[in-house]
Amino acid sequence: MPPRRKNASVYVWDMLDKCRGIQIKVFHDRTGNTLTVWWGNPQDEYVCQETGDEVVLMKDKTGQVIGFERLNFSTSASEPVKVSFEAAVG
Repeated sequence: MPPRRKNASVYVWDMLDKCRGIQIKVFHDRTGNTLTVWWGNPQDEYVCQETGDEVVLMKDKTGQVIGFERLNFSTSASEPVKVSFEAAVG
């Protein structure tokens, strides 16, 4: 897991920690330069909250974060986006 910083990114990593065993969906929009990650049902999105760190949190009706979108995310056209996950056992 990346080092934890005291900003919205820490909140996102904490939410991912709580979602073990849930299907995670990752979408990279090269045209819009966004990376979107869902661990809840995208159909349940009710409200979005911009964090100020170019991250938008998607929430359901109960206020639970069910995904996030990273704005201004880009890679070189020839470079694929690589995603990996780690789960703590214990």
